Amino acid sequence: MSRPLIGITARNARDGDGHPTTVLQHSYVNAVTGAGAIAIPIPSNLPEDVLQDLYRKLDGILFSGGGDIALDYLPGEAHPRIDGVDQLRDSTELALARSAAQDGKVMLGICRGIQLMNVALGGTLYTHIPDQVPGALDHDYPGHLRHYLVHPVNVDEVSRSAEIFGETLLHVNSLHHQGLKDIASSLRVVGYAPDGLVEAVEMPGHPYAIGVQWHPEWLTDQPAMQRLFRSFVDAARAHR
Repeated sequence: MSRPLIGITARNARDGDGHPTTVLQHSYVNAVTGAGAIAIPIPSNLPEDVLQDLYRKLDGILFSGGGDIALDYLPGEAHPRIDGVDQLRDSTELALARSAAQDGKVMLGICRGIQLMNVALGGTLYTHIPDQVPGALDHDYPGHLRHYLVHPVNVDEVSRSAEIFGETLLHVNSLHHQGLKDIASSLRVVGYAPDGLVEAVEMPGHPYAIGVQWHPEWLTDQPAMQRLFRSFVDAARAHR
């Protein structure tokens, strides 16, 4: 059985000498390859024609986590906690998400990725949950707690996501201070945290477009998260 090509979006950074670099955590690569795919990093500094050529060759796209999306791309409230903005990455990934939604390209959004999917399709974000969602849980745990299960997620039992996870009550990690506010009309909310914050969405009528607010790539010891990545890779293979 041939392995599908999964593109994984990468963030921009600088090395110790100040040179620009493209960065992708191994956890994403391991989760995708472990599910039977070939992982291809997607840099955001590619010329447009090269990016489009790469897009056409990919069987699926994983929109990875990272910094906040610039307010240039959504009507949101400015806040001093907005951090890690990278407009080159934003513009590249927003264009890819819109193309994938229109073309039926298989896609999975993780943390920043679910936020990016929502913004790309016309939704908005809470730009700092603690100040904008009364009674919200603490969703912003330090990066060294990526395996720590912070809260449950209730998944709509009548949803594709419930079929994929094989469960309607998940226990997840949490590493974000922003979240989905107004939901894009083409997305359906299928998972909530106990405080009402949106944790999972899917796109009805699309071959496979799912977004989750937690980081399943750090929870691949859980059968439900294994099923998520297998379903993503299987869909990419089926719709190549």
